[in-house]
Amino acid sequence: MATTELLNAAKLSARIKTNAYDTQIGALLDAALLDMGIAGVQVPSTLDKLVETAAITYFQMHFGEPDNYDRLKASYDEQKGQLTIATGYTNWGDSDGQI
Repeated sequence: MATTELLNAAKLSARIKTNAYDTQIGALLDAALLDMGIAGVQVPSTLDKLVETAAITYFQMHFGEPDNYDRLKASYDEQKGQLTIATGYTNWGDSDGQI
């Protein structure tokens, strides 16, 4: 599910230059996209920067043993929360509130 572009962006954010961790990074990015989907975010087939940033934050939160886990967790939760209430990122029904 994670695109090569998203994988490369995540690696760049963590200053990873090797391909040795691509499978693990890809799995974390896929988990982020699935987690957002569970929360009600419709992840577009072409990722935009808001979804990409949230997925990278999730990756940074779970890759290795980050010293700033709590800050990353709060940041990811806020990003995901904002996406769940943003127009164009959910499919909770039409404007009449009908599902």
